[in-house]
Amino acid sequence: MIDPVTFAFSPQGSRLEPFADNSRYRGLPLLVHVDANGVEHIYVGRRFLPPPETLAEVGRIEVREGDRIDNIAGQVFGDAELYWRIADANRVLTPGELTKRIGRRLRVTLPEGMQGAPGS
Repeated sequence: MIDPVTFAFSPQGSRLEPFADNSRYRGLPLLVHVDANGVEHIYVGRRFLPPPETLAEVGRIEVREGDRIDNIAGQVFGDAELYWRIADANRVLTPGELTKRIGRRLRVTLPEGMQGAPGS
């Protein structure tokens, strides 16, 4: 059966967003590399991590025995898939590093580009 949606044209100049609102890749471009055989390979453009000191801190959370970064993100943000925001705020490339040390206090920040409360 033919899916009529595949024939729908998007408005001129509009861009489809392939990533969910909570994805760290949201807003990044999809790029194409053509290999020596003429085969196209689609990949996501590079994501540059924001300097943690530029992110507005809204609190800290202490790592307890048995914590996982996705559970902490679910508790703090209401969405476990936002674990990458905690990783960005604490300057780690491997999110699992964040919960290895019990008692570590993790920074919780607003997303990049959002300002904190006046005077903070």
